[in-house]
Amino acid sequence: MSSIKVVLRNNKIDKAGLAPLYLRVIKNRKTKFISLSVKLQPNEWDEDKQKVKKNHKSSTRLNAYISKKIADAEGEIADLERRNQSTSARRIKEAIKGKPLINFFEFAYDRCEKLKDTVTLSTYRSYKNNIEKFERFIGHREIMFDDITATTLKDYASHCSSKLGNNNTTINYAFRILNLMFREAKKEDLISNELVPFTKFKVKKNKTTKRYLNEEQFEAFMNLEVPQEHKAQVIKDMFIFSVFSGGLRFGDVIELQWKHYDSKNHRITKTIRKTKRQHSIRIGQKAVDILEKYRNKDQKQNDIIFPFAKVDELYFKDREHRSLITNRAISLSNMYLSRMGEELELPFNLSFHISRHTFATRALNNGMRIEHVSKLMDHSDIGITQVYAKIISSELDNAVDKYIN
Repeated sequence: MSSIKVVLRNNKIDKAGLAPLYLRVIKNRKTKFISLSVKLQPNEWDEDKQKVKKNHKSSTRLNAYISKKIADAEGEIADLERRNQSTSARRIKEAIKGKPLINFFEFAYDRCEKLKDTVTLSTYRSYKNNIEKFERFIGHREIMFDDITATTLKDYASHCSSKLGNNNTTINYAFRILNLMFREAKKEDLISNELVPFTKFKVKKNKTTKRYLNEEQFEAFMNLEVPQEHKAQVIKDMFIFSVFSGGLRFGDVIELQWKHYDSKNHRITKTIRKTKRQHSIRIGQKAVDILEKYRNKDQKQNDIIFPFAKVDELYFKDREHRSLITNRAISLSNMYLSRMGEELELPFNLSFHISRHTFATRALNNGMRIEHVSKLMDHSDIGITQVYAKIISSELDNAVDKYIN
């Protein structure tokens, strides 16, 4: 329950001897004061009757004004409490003052659509899926930004863990997307800093392990026999090519065209699909040898190098179609690579992304400077690359411990 009362704040008497009149709102033992923009002499206010005394020349007009303000405030409180039992004193104050309350889901879904053309299709879908997941937890869309408190986040994290079986990495990602919506709303000055609850509750991050092929495993992979003239051979070549070409991502490798390859300077130049940045890298001899396997007399500059997926004109024009083709190709490639990993008796499931990690660890092990590795991998921040340096450092420590002991 909440209560509302008019009070004359005698502790704020000005030099003229006038005290300001306020609406006092109490909710959950928390108090907020709302100025009525009226000042009175202390002897002009009747605290018990909640009225301006008749000794004030405008008592009738002021009492009508105060009665309307009380009625408006009580109406706002009733409306807010009917829609949401968690209404705070601060929110009641904002509603009474006429400050607009921003619906979280209306803003979040609208923002997803605005971000659609600036992020990858998979990222856009991930944003929407996680907003929908949060909506299912809340159970309705009538929730404002200021209704989402640290307690809400704590309950949501518990729900994700106990009911949905999410691990901490998945829960943290869900929180990142919710936090993104808060940041976007702050950018537009729709909410204040004090509304952001993510500094008050956080989920511990799981320690993630970057899987990669060490020298012995990578050598065994390169020597592994797979059927020639078969997609398994193509994906194996693509994996090795990625390791010797700066860890190019799967989506960039399947759409490589001959126009991206400068055979004279052994250089690949293309716009990276994920970052939208122009990227140019000199590739190793093993990568060159792989490309030459796929060269033929009748090839055209726009021809795709690796015949693994149906990368055609529609692929480059239609984002939905490209996403469909890429996802199918990733699933197929990881199926073949998983089988190869089993044949090699690797202690983890082999996937194409491991080629990227393999490049980074090999480069650092061979003495390449971390800033160069970061540049070759097209990282936006060298801090992203430093995780590989930690892997190398950990390997070195383990080797020393084994030697000493």
